[in-house]
Amino acid sequence: MTRIGIFLYGLLSYGVFLGVFVYAIGFIGGFVTPTMLDGAPHRSLAAALAINSGLLAVFALQHSGMARPAFKRWWTRIVPPAAERSTYVLMSSLALVALFAFWEPIGGVVWQAGEGLARTAIIGLYLVGWLLLLYTTFLIDHFDLFGLKQVWRYLRGQPYRPPQFHTPSLYRVVRHPLYIGWLTIFWAAPTMTTAHLIFALITTAYILIAIQLEEQDLVSAFGSEYTAYRKSTPMLIPRLSTQRRAAVISNDQAQV
Repeated sequence: MTRIGIFLYGLLSYGVFLGVFVYAIGFIGGFVTPTMLDGAPHRSLAAALAINSGLLAVFALQHSGMARPAFKRWWTRIVPPAAERSTYVLMSSLALVALFAFWEPIGGVVWQAGEGLARTAIIGLYLVGWLLLLYTTFLIDHFDLFGLKQVWRYLRGQPYRPPQFHTPSLYRVVRHPLYIGWLTIFWAAPTMTTAHLIFALITTAYILIAIQLEEQDLVSAFGSEYTAYRKSTPMLIPRLSTQRRAAVISNDQAQV
C-alpha cells in the first residue's frame, strides 16, 4: 500500500467507526435505529441466547485478541505498521455492525421507570455516559486511539510517537474512566428488558476481564511507574480522598 492509500484507508476506517458510534447510541438506547437491543422476540429463547452470546463472544475475542502485544507483533508482519490501528478499529466496527444486524430481542421487562422525572433522569444519565466515553478518548489521544495519527504521520514521512505516560484529568481519580462511560451506557436503561440485562451482564464481565489483560500489558510496558499508579489510584470507583497521583499511561490505548 502506498502512503496515500494507507492514509485513505485510515480515514475510511475512522468514518466507519463514526457511523457505528452514532448507530450504537440508538441501538442500545432504543432511539430511531432500524434494529435495537430491546424489542419483541422473533425466535425461541434458546436460539436468541445462542445467537446473542455468539455475537458478543466474537466481538470480545476480536477486541481483546487484536489488542494484545503478541498479536500486534505477528499482525504487523502482514499489514503495514501504520495501518495496524486502523485495521483494529475497522474490525471492531464490523464486529459491532454484525451485532447490530443479527441481535435477537428477547422481550420481558426486568424493570421499568415510569414516565416523568425518573425516566428523563435515566435517559440523561445514559447520554452522559456517551459524553464521558467520547471525552475520555480525547484525554488519551483520540486520534491515536483510532489510528488517524499513525496514518497521518506515515503520510508525512514522520516516525510514529506513541502517547506518553501522563496524568490527564479523570485519570488522576480512576484508572479507567473510559470503562465507567461504557458501564453507564450499559446499565442506564429506563426500561431494562431481558435482552438488555443479558447484554449488560456479559459486557460488564468482559470489561472486568479486559481490564486485567490490559493492565498486565501496561505493567510489562511501563514497569514500576504503572505498578505505583495502580496501587495509588482506584480502578473504577473513585475514593473519597483527593490524593494527587504523579503519572498515568493512557491505559485504554492498549485495548479498545
